[in-house]
Amino acid sequence: MRETSTGPHIALAGILCLLALRNLSAQESTSGQSQSGQSQPSMAEIIKMLPSTDMLSNAPGPSTGRPMPPAPGFATAHVADNPLALDAHAIGEKTCLACHRLEADHFSHTLHSLGLHAANRSDPRIPVCEACHGPGSQHAASPGTPGLIIAFTKSGGTPIEVQTRTCLNCHGGGPRDHWLGSVHQRNGLSCSDCHNPMAKFSVEGTMAKVSISDTCAQCHKDIRLQFNRRSHMPLPEGQMSCDDCHNPHGTLTDPLLKTNTVNETCYQCHAEKRGPFLFEHPPVRESCLNCHTPHGSNQNTLLVAPVPILCQQCHATNYHAGSLQTRQGTAVGSNPEPQLMGRGCLTCHANIHGSNAPSGARFHQ
Repeated sequence: MRETSTGPHIALAGILCLLALRNLSAQESTSGQSQSGQSQPSMAEIIKMLPSTDMLSNAPGPSTGRPMPPAPGFATAHVADNPLALDAHAIGEKTCLACHRLEADHFSHTLHSLGLHAANRSDPRIPVCEACHGPGSQHAASPGTPGLIIAFTKSGGTPIEVQTRTCLNCHGGGPRDHWLGSVHQRNGLSCSDCHNPMAKFSVEGTMAKVSISDTCAQCHKDIRLQFNRRSHMPLPEGQMSCDDCHNPHGTLTDPLLKTNTVNETCYQCHAEKRGPFLFEHPPVRESCLNCHTPHGSNQNTLLVAPVPILCQQCHATNYHAGSLQTRQGTAVGSNPEPQLMGRGCLTCHANIHGSNAPSGARFHQ
């Protein structure tokens, strides 16, 4: 699945894994030996083989050999710290429901509600509402005073740093390792600008909009318009989304790429262009963006300019005449140029990304 939706699915999978592991442990104590004569692996051994989650930065990992908590990310939930209400104390979910009945109805359909209520049933000390909103005693005494409860809105009185820190108490680490210092963090975005855990608007990572791409388009309208061009990535068709290439929670690259370079990102789908090739094309190896625009283009195959004009930016007079754009050089002109026929330069230089052919120094077929 996509990155922004992995955390909730991992949390739900953790609950199911625990149930399966408990059943396996019970079967192990009764059977003792498998049908093949080999002893069944112990519960601790199976836990070591399971992938670790990124729901908690300090969660016990499989390598520790300790049993996983009943609901990873929820079983260790605690009352959030609210620096604007230091003297407040927890009052419990029932008190919150006295006023926030409508919010509770929407919240009951979400994954956070499932996880927190499951953890609360196993340990009543685990809070539900106050795990995210902080202790509610002062807010209950003065509901109209901003800041006495952690609010995940721009006008709620809670600083954005407090909002994001509250979310990262459970969702820290993993894909969110580089949130601090990322372009979204520097521009004052909060988790709630993209996510809404209080209602189920989307099946993808509790997004604030229907899909990941629609959520990104709230700010990146110029990029969204590029996908309307005649040659575009299949994002409008729903075959991919923004987080297939970008990690919105922060990376070490300026455009928030999920890999170290543009080329590595492109090779995730276009592996046939990776090489290595016997004859390499230097601009291709340097960056795919030398010839392609990644979101959408009015030229064929996402090119930044039509062929042969694109090729002439580097090969203006090499082996061929440099004035290919004249009217006489077109198919109906007085002196048709073969470089303008069909696919332009690609009519002869078909293996433009690299060639392994013995005669492919000029990327011939």
